[in-house]
Amino acid sequence: MGSQTTQSSGGFTAWPSKEELSRLGVPRVRMAIDIVLWLGMGFWILWEAYASQVFDGVAAVVPPLALVAVAGAAELYDRQTVRHRLLPSLGVLGAVALLAAGAYVAGAPDPGAILLIICGIQAMVRLPLAVGLPVGAVVVSMHAVLGVVGVREQLVVTCGVLVIGYMLRLDAQARGSGFRLLAQERAARVAEAESAALAERARIAREIHDVLAHSLSAQMVHLEAARLLIEREPQGAFRDGVLERVVAARGMAREGLAETRQALSALRGDMVPVEDYLRELGAVERAEVQVSGERQKLTADASQAVRRVAQEALTNVRKHAPGAEVRILLAYGPGEVALEIRDSGRSDARGELAATGAGYGLLGMRERAELLGGTLEAGQEGEGFVVRLRMPV
Repeated sequence: MGSQTTQSSGGFTAWPSKEELSRLGVPRVRMAIDIVLWLGMGFWILWEAYASQVFDGVAAVVPPLALVAVAGAAELYDRQTVRHRLLPSLGVLGAVALLAAGAYVAGAPDPGAILLIICGIQAMVRLPLAVGLPVGAVVVSMHAVLGVVGVREQLVVTCGVLVIGYMLRLDAQARGSGFRLLAQERAARVAEAESAALAERARIAREIHDVLAHSLSAQMVHLEAARLLIEREPQGAFRDGVLERVVAARGMAREGLAETRQALSALRGDMVPVEDYLRELGAVERAEVQVSGERQKLTADASQAVRRVAQEALTNVRKHAPGAEVRILLAYGPGEVALEIRDSGRSDARGELAATGAGYGLLGMRERAELLGGTLEAGQEGEGFVVRLRMPV
């Protein structure tokens, strides 16, 4: 048999589930009783070992050392069975059974009998029944081979040990099943809440689309019509000034509509991957885009923060360093994603960024990053300007 089998507790060859093998959900009172029981069992083993009068003199240290070894074996056995490793688990049980046989040979049968009974119960509780049943029967039957016990008495003891072990196993199964049902119920509630959130976000997206997106689209149509009408007028300072304002307003409406569509995509959960968005943005702004590291799934907030920072940084380049070379680097690292936008700068570029009056500035982006557990740094490096964003994933 392999080192792992199915975790279901319903099959004869299946391991008990990890919930059954752990102490999860065990009441504190029950745990306290178990501790007292195991301490009492250890004291009983020591009492019977010294009562046999074979551990005198220097040999008096043997029982405590053997008990410490058994406690370590019990801890190791618990870990191996939780991992569903059959051969190591059987090896630990075999070692304790050999220690019990040594107690018989040394002339202390009672401690050996107690250890064999414990091994039999643990085999029934923590191993697949197809293995635990024969192993438990063989281990407990060693008492008849090594001790002075009749066949009838040994049969009664073996049956009693196996029944007790199986009862404890059923108790653990009931507890494990309860926790699995609780986990399923919690998962169902989370899925229901996520579904409700998605439905609400879809409703908000529809409202934004019906109101804001339509309004911006209508503004663009009217501004385009106004531009065409103004261009028909005779040239002059007044006409050129009005035309410039109309063209600027049309560009702002177009940008607002694009941002609105991005927000709608985020609400609907169908946003394009960040790296694809950056490549599209880089193509429009004539910026070099590089992506490194293994792609990781970002939360909606983190993804939106990366997009907004890239958009704001490129807007600043367009305003304050037009014509500069721009490089965008998106790097996925362990537990984080880093974005860097660097421009080559211009000799006549201003040292400070002017307020735009629209969108989000770098200060707003820094606040957004900090709220999400990230950091944003921006400043002059050489002749250019660099914006660095780090976000946890």
